[in-house]
Amino acid sequence: MNDRTRVKVFCLAVLVLTLTASGAFRGVKAGFGQGAAWKISDLGWIAGDWQTAAGGRAVSEEHWIRAAGGSMMGLSRTLAGDRTVSYEFLRIEERGEAIYYVASPQGKCPATDFKLTRLSGQEAIFENPEHDFPKRIIYRRNSDGGLTAIVDGGEGTKSQTFAFKMMTK
Repeated sequence: MNDRTRVKVFCLAVLVLTLTASGAFRGVKAGFGQGAAWKISDLGWIAGDWQTAAGGRAVSEEHWIRAAGGSMMGLSRTLAGDRTVSYEFLRIEERGEAIYYVASPQGKCPATDFKLTRLSGQEAIFENPEHDFPKRIIYRRNSDGGLTAIVDGGEGTKSQTFAFKMMTK
């Protein structure tokens, strides 16, 4: 590396350190799961009462209350005919600099934590690589107003998709 290149690299490093110290990068939402700028309010688009299409063997519902106080609370229920065949208590919560999706299937304790690793627009990816299945939970708000939830064993693995529409009262 010649002297001119060294000076450019040094100046660039000083600029990045100065901008970082000044907080210029605060509010950046995309990245490698740092999440320091993410707030629970960034996930407000998940709130609402959601239901998969009727007509199949089962119908799934998710009910999410609005983001407030550093958390969102949710409940999932799957119905087969007139029977509840499964349910899950859910929450999304801020913990220090991170955000976690916390699932308690069938109300079991302890709950399983999935850390928010990516948030881009109206898509959120929560991951727990140590969990058996799922390892990822993905929520995506669709352009038609619907909500898609995907659970999988990691990128490129078999997944299960839930296509939700807003429930009518």
